[in-house]
Amino acid sequence: MNVRQAPEFPAWPQYDEKEREGLIRALEQGQWWRMGGDEVDSFEREFAELHGAPHALAVTNGTHALELALQCMGVGPGTEVVVPAFTFISSSQAAQRLGAVAVPVDIDPHTFNIDVAAAAAAVTPRTRAIMPVHMAGFLADMDALAGLSADTGVPLLQDAAHAHAARWQGKRVGELGTVAAFSFQNGKLMTAGEGGALLFPDTETYEAAFLRHSCGRPRTDRRYLHQVAGTNLRLNEFSAAVLRAQLGRLEEQIATRQRRWATLSPLLDAIDRVVPQRGDGRTDSPSHYMAMFRVPGIGEDRRNALVDELVAAGLPAFTAFRAIYRTDAFWEMGAPDETADEIARRCPNTEAVSQDCVWLHHRVLLAGEQDMHRTAEIVADAVAAV
Repeated sequence: MNVRQAPEFPAWPQYDEKEREGLIRALEQGQWWRMGGDEVDSFEREFAELHGAPHALAVTNGTHALELALQCMGVGPGTEVVVPAFTFISSSQAAQRLGAVAVPVDIDPHTFNIDVAAAAAAVTPRTRAIMPVHMAGFLADMDALAGLSADTGVPLLQDAAHAHAARWQGKRVGELGTVAAFSFQNGKLMTAGEGGALLFPDTETYEAAFLRHSCGRPRTDRRYLHQVAGTNLRLNEFSAAVLRAQLGRLEEQIATRQRRWATLSPLLDAIDRVVPQRGDGRTDSPSHYMAMFRVPGIGEDRRNALVDELVAAGLPAFTAFRAIYRTDAFWEMGAPDETADEIARRCPNTEAVSQDCVWLHHRVLLAGEQDMHRTAEIVADAVAAV
C-alpha cells in the first residue's frame, strides 16, 4: 500500500475545565450518591430536555438501560423480543438475561437498521417488545415501526446507544412516543467512561423503572419497604457531573460530524468497490457515531486484513459487528429454536454486512475538512491493496 501521512485526529474522550469543575462540585457537595446529591437529578432533567422527553433516568450503563426497560415492559421467561441480527450483543443479551428469547431479524443492506417487514414476520403472541437499533446514529424507520407497533400491540424500545441528539423528521428521540435507551460508554458520543440513560414518554413507566433501578425502594423510604424486585443500577454523582459537561458540547460536535460526513461520504462512494452507509433521509439530524462503509464481496478474512491496513496507516478503524447468532454468547441462554445457519438463511443482509463492513471511530469526523480527503485516500489505497 502507498504510504500516506494520516491525519492527526482529535483525541477521545474530549474534556476541559467543565469536567474538572463538575467533579469538584460533586466532591464538595458532600453527598456522592444520587439520593443525597444533585448531579444525577440535574443531568436527568437536562438530558430529557435536550431529547424532548418528559422523563429521563440515569443508570449504570447502556446494557442495564436496555435490561431495565425490557423488565418494565413485561419481558421475562416465556416471552420474546425481536432484535436486529446486526448489532452489539447487548441488544440481545438484555432480553436473554431476563429469561426471554431474543429473535434476530434481518437488516436493510443500506442503512444497516432493522428490516421492518422482517420484524413484522417475527412477531408472535409471545412477543413483548421490538427493539430497533439506530445504527451509527441513523434512525430506523420509525414511521413504519410505529405502524407495526400499533397493528400488533407490541411496544417499541429504541436502542439509541448511537443516536444521542438525533432527529427523525424534526422530532427528537424522546418525542417519538417510546422508551429509548442510551449508552455513555467510553467510545460513545458523550461519555463518563460508563453510564446509561432511559427516556420515558409517560410518568407511570418512569416511576416503575425508578423503583426497579433502586432495589425496589421508593425515594423517601426510611423503613426498607422494598415494593418490587429490583437491583442497584443507580448512577453516581461523579459520573453525572462529567456527563453534564459532555452534554453541553454534544450538539456542536454533532454539527461538525454532519459537515464532515457530507464531505467524506461522497469521497468514499467514489472509491471503486466502496459503498458508504446510506441513512434514511428522514433522519434529518443523524449523530454519526461511526463512519461506516462496505466493500461488498470482500469476505471476512480480507475485510479483517483491510482493517489492519487502515489501522497501520493511522485510521481508527474497526470491523463491523458480528451477526449476534454467530457468537457463542448468543447461544448460552434465551436463543430461538433454530440453528445459526437457519437464522442466517433468513438474514442474508446481516450475513453480508457483518463480513464486508468497516467502521471508523467518530473522532475521525471531528477532524478538519482536508483530513476527510486524506482519510478517503488512505481507504482507497488500503482497499486496492487487499
